[in-house]
Amino acid sequence: MLKLILSFAVTFTVSFLFAQHEVSWDSEKIEVKKGDEQNTIMSASAIIAEGWGDLAQPKFWKKIMQLAPDSCLVNIASSRIVVAKMSKADWNKQSDAEKTKYRDSIRTAYSLDSDARIFVTTGKNDFYKFETVYPSITVGVEEFEKYGVDPWYAQAILLIESPGQLKKSRVGAYGPFQLMPRVARAQGLTVNKYKDDRSSFELSAYGASRLIRRICIPEAKRILEAKGLDYGETDIWFRLFVLHVYHAGAANVSAVINKINPSEGGQQLIQAMWQNTAAQFGNNSQNYSQLALASQLILHEMVYEQCDYILSCSSAEASLY
Repeated sequence: MLKLILSFAVTFTVSFLFAQHEVSWDSEKIEVKKGDEQNTIMSASAIIAEGWGDLAQPKFWKKIMQLAPDSCLVNIASSRIVVAKMSKADWNKQSDAEKTKYRDSIRTAYSLDSDARIFVTTGKNDFYKFETVYPSITVGVEEFEKYGVDPWYAQAILLIESPGQLKKSRVGAYGPFQLMPRVARAQGLTVNKYKDDRSSFELSAYGASRLIRRICIPEAKRILEAKGLDYGETDIWFRLFVLHVYHAGAANVSAVINKINPSEGGQQLIQAMWQNTAAQFGNNSQNYSQLALASQLILHEMVYEQCDYILSCSSAEASLY
């Protein structure tokens, strides 16, 4: 009887995955070739067409991702308007009083409230290694698609979560998809003092795709439907919303949505999330979808500048988007 149950469970799982795999994202996939190397990535055409790349926040993070760590951008936190660029050494050599005076002068010049936050953000091109992570995107896309999960998420996460590096975060997240130990175990991975499946790209991809399919997407839908908001599962804004659930957790995303109390979804809702905090949904959470957009735009530019040809997976003829 036990063997019968196990056999049924395996058959059901395989059938479920096969049914999920019937969904195709070929219309968004592009084949790119550079020399002898050929890769499959997800197109950023929808991001560009919908004007996400024109927003101040993604434009700001594009600059930071490509800026050396010895430089920094002085910026207005709420709008990410860049006020000045300077060397990190020049900023650090100022006294606290001089820094305060400088921030006050910016508030005055831009007619800001006295408590408006002025950030000094250091360049991070030593962390965001797009050339290094690029080859793994194809594998991530294939792995997610194998499990019937939108491969757009694989690309987005690989570009911003420890890209091209196998590092452990200060809170314990690890692997290409930066899974926390408890989360990884819940998705069937082994994480103990003897073995850590998160170091395996394939197993980490399995855990992340399973997390997105079983928890992040259903929770995102539940939160939005509770507010009566319409969405499409391949809408860019919905995908960004799911990424927020992946990063911050459903409870924290739910808290910020309850604070905003939106009457509609779309780009307007994501931008509202960039301006609001609630529970543990703070500055890092706000930045997450901004980083996702910025990295996709950088990848797009990199591919179109460096690759020999670009072929749409849904077309037999080479074409530039």
